[in-house]
Amino acid sequence: MELYIKKITLVALLISAASCADFLDETDNSNFTIENYFTKPEHAKSAVNSIYQSLQPVMSSGFGGGPWMMVEFATGLADTELGQAQNSLFVKDLVNNSDNGYGQTIWTTYYRGIANANIAIAKIPEIVMDETAKKKLIGEAKFLRAYYYFNLIRIFGNIPLTLEPIDLTSADLFAPPANPEVVYNQIVLDLKDAEEAGLPLRETTGRVSLGAVKSLLSSVYLTMGGYPLQKTENYALAAAKAKEVIDSGEFSLFPTYGDLHIPAKKNLGENIFMAQFSAFILPSDWQVSIIPYNRGISNYSAETGGIFANQDFIESHEAGDKRTAEKEFYYTSYSLRADRTKTLELGDYYIYKHFDVLAQTSTTSSGMNWPILRFAEVLLIHAEASNEASGPNTDAYASVNQIRKRAELAPLSGLSKEKLREAIWREKFFELSYENKTWFDMVRIRKGFNVKTREFEEYVGHKFVYGPTLKERELLFPIPTAEIRNNKNLIQNSGY
Repeated sequence: MELYIKKITLVALLISAASCADFLDETDNSNFTIENYFTKPEHAKSAVNSIYQSLQPVMSSGFGGGPWMMVEFATGLADTELGQAQNSLFVKDLVNNSDNGYGQTIWTTYYRGIANANIAIAKIPEIVMDETAKKKLIGEAKFLRAYYYFNLIRIFGNIPLTLEPIDLTSADLFAPPANPEVVYNQIVLDLKDAEEAGLPLRETTGRVSLGAVKSLLSSVYLTMGGYPLQKTENYALAAAKAKEVIDSGEFSLFPTYGDLHIPAKKNLGENIFMAQFSAFILPSDWQVSIIPYNRGISNYSAETGGIFANQDFIESHEAGDKRTAEKEFYYTSYSLRADRTKTLELGDYYIYKHFDVLAQTSTTSSGMNWPILRFAEVLLIHAEASNEASGPNTDAYASVNQIRKRAELAPLSGLSKEKLREAIWREKFFELSYENKTWFDMVRIRKGFNVKTREFEEYVGHKFVYGPTLKERELLFPIPTAEIRNNKNLIQNSGY
């Protein structure tokens, strides 16, 4: 709870203090500044709490859609009923531009998190406090900085890399873009530092754990093995790091898919790291987006139909895949708000894996967390990376077949390296659907999934089932217009 109740947005405070400075004749000690704030242990924790805050705004949703949907519509596997959500439609129809508000929210929110992390990492060492606690807090800050940079580099490409606190007079206030490999190397360095910070293997409060650090590092290594870096030696590193998480014995798959969307089980089981929310305090508001448009099935007054699954994608699953069964990952019917004894057929596949039953049918305030890292992904990273590094092997099969067993599918066996690779890719697309994972994989492997043939095609030239065709420009999103305007050192991505 403390993550979202007792927090300070340091960047806002510092900008506020700087804007007042010209009007003061003497120092006002009531104003927080970098120099006078970091004096007590509780300041260190508050500073790190402020970094976590940037996990939540991207998940905001309503009749304008939501920033988290941006990378979902970019896959060609999502649909919407929300005609006024132009930002969603621009991405879905591959006519996106740099004025898209989703991109601006993601850029601003994550760089705010990075700025707060830079301040915490620089100033916490100066505080007189328990050294063990200090080391853990710095480890959390470095993990979060790595996470934000990992998303920004994959979404926008050539981005500024800043590692020190910045104020309005800093030379790096408008930093030029860094070489992408340099950014990735810094992400790895931050995560390696976080590994040595003494964090617990699991953390049920929602704070960063060692399991989260190792899981994210395995994902980073896997990405570095693919495009754009193609550092294939990183596949072995990804497999080894994922294996550490598996062998820890601390994490396991939930026995049922229903456990994934029970708020009481957040931060438990296969949930390794999540964006934290709390009903009636900081509720998760994407619930209004995953229900059909004004059909009267929810107690929420807003039913936006913001995002739902493409039917052809659902039909591309293997016959008998439990994930496509009613009210497992998706739902096609639901009871009516006016009379819960009556059921309405909805006509499309809506997303059930994020559906809070209590909030939808009663409280209209959801305490569900958003999954950022879960054990299912670690298993699939391990399977793919192990196959890439060593070819088909017992460990790779064991990991992917855990996913298939829960889906009530036959285990994979006897495949070539190429066939196993594509089988694992399919499992990733099916298992991690609508969790902000699939587009990143498409760009990393430079492939799109043909939902009709169940084959993988070259990313550039891949045609979405509803018409538009991916171009090279869609390997990145456009840098927001305001950022290009304010920072003359930035260069807009090709094609925008």
